Amino acid sequence: MATSYSNAPDLSADDYLVIGLATCFVKDEGEVHEVQILEPIPSAALEAIVKGIPTSYQLACATTLGSVIGDTLQKPIGLPESAQFGDEFELRAIAAARTYKRRELAKSHIPQGTIRSDFKFSTERKRVLNPKRVVTQDDNIKQHSHTHKVL
Repeated sequence: MATSYSNAPDLSADDYLVIGLATCFVKDEGEVHEVQILEPIPSAALEAIVKGIPTSYQLACATTLGSVIGDTLQKPIGLPESAQFGDEFELRAIAAARTYKRRELAKSHIPQGTIRSDFKFSTERKRVLNPKRVVTQDDNIKQHSHTHKVL
């Protein structure tokens, strides 16, 4: 097994990886825009998605680490050109590939080189990629008057 990643000596280019096509949303000046994001899917998440939980993933492609990560990131064949790689993709892909080394059974859900799209796709709970948390006075917890008194 030839090691090809200096920051992941336990992985090689032939290691199994699943890339998902997720429908996410970005808020921009009060408007919400839909975007398609390519993300690595860890084995535990894949097993949950296969069991039928609602997911933002339209499809998933089983490939190898080396076919996606090289000098530049390469989209697997069959995934839309308009899709963008998610934040910290390479780091997350390495982490996801490790999960399949520990849970070999998860590789059986999508054979390498194939795409699976029979998931329970839903955007009911929108995945907003750039949420802004605005803290207001209403967020303060009202404490009982005796909370800080020594009785």
